[in-house]
Amino acid sequence: MNKYFLVFIIILSNLCFSEENLDTADAPKTILFWNTAQKLDGFKNYKEILPTRLVSKNVQPYPLTYNLVDLSNLTYTYKNRKFSIYDFIENFKVAGLIVVRDGVILHEDYNFGNSESTQWISFSVTKSVTSMLIGAAIQDGFIKSVEDRVTTYLPQLMNSKYKDVSIKDVLHMSSGIDWNEDYTDPSSDVNIAGAMNSLSLYQYLDTLNSVASPGTKFNYNTGETNLLGGIVRSAIGNNLSSYLEQKIWKPFGMEFDAYWAIDSDFEQELGGCCLNATLRDYARIGIFAMENGVLPNGTRILPKNWMLDSTTPSKNYSYYGYQWWLDGSNYKSYYADGIFGQFIWIDPVSRTVVAMHGARDLADVDSYVGGHRLNFMVALLQAINK
Repeated sequence: MNKYFLVFIIILSNLCFSEENLDTADAPKTILFWNTAQKLDGFKNYKEILPTRLVSKNVQPYPLTYNLVDLSNLTYTYKNRKFSIYDFIENFKVAGLIVVRDGVILHEDYNFGNSESTQWISFSVTKSVTSMLIGAAIQDGFIKSVEDRVTTYLPQLMNSKYKDVSIKDVLHMSSGIDWNEDYTDPSSDVNIAGAMNSLSLYQYLDTLNSVASPGTKFNYNTGETNLLGGIVRSAIGNNLSSYLEQKIWKPFGMEFDAYWAIDSDFEQELGGCCLNATLRDYARIGIFAMENGVLPNGTRILPKNWMLDSTTPSKNYSYYGYQWWLDGSNYKSYYADGIFGQFIWIDPVSRTVVAMHGARDLADVDSYVGGHRLNFMVALLQAINK
């Protein structure tokens, strides 16, 4: 048996707890059903309860200066009711909120015992980071093109349903494979296989039905972002944490170490989840994306048009690119989104990044959560533009 007692946790996967590692000894066996106190404790202590791999910081961080805007009177309206910024923070358990424009912090706020050094779980925000690692591997020549078949780098899938699926199809969540991402269903694919990696993952994915031709139907699939992680590992011959550290974390100037949770069977990172990082470094991830993958010294890490391609809607779904969510055809903004309120929003036009750590009740973004967040964001942007 692996020395780690805990089974790797990803979105909604089964998680075994060590009672000595959490204050809440009676915590449920899956993260989906953690109560608020358990989330606020567990989300900032993942490296204490799960195996992780270090992603080392730069000793000279990317500089962020301050010109704080008073947001204490910020209000927004949802369904004819007025809410304050404090209502938003409390109702959705926003553990951290930062607003950065052109390298200047306009707002930075921490709640529920968090601080600028809190390393918070990112959940599916990690998907957008994995996408950028695909881009870095192309820039480095390890991967030829997103048009390459998945099997070019994972020949284990040569006789599987993925034999005609391209990397681009997987980036767009449009492989045609039938995957159930229902977080509330214990028998859904994400609950059964969301934490699988390497051979276990490949075998499980091949048991699923193919319901559409590759590239024709969007279907959100955490397992396939784990597959993207496997493609990067195979192409570069190294683990994801080391490659992230080498290509982005150190050279761009992240201020704090990060930790990427690894699975207990293969001791490898899952592409779809669980990079633990501080809020300021969440924001720096957004700045790196906004700078189109170019370091402060001018070195290009991502291909020239990578972020443009990443934030161009797929032909089958207008709100998703290469593992980035898009605000729609009339907007240039895009965002990385993780369950329970993890968020990096990027607007290249105004050169603004908004990032959040969260522990809200609902895992997914329904109309209520989405409506509040949208109206809050509109009010926030209006306030900083005054």
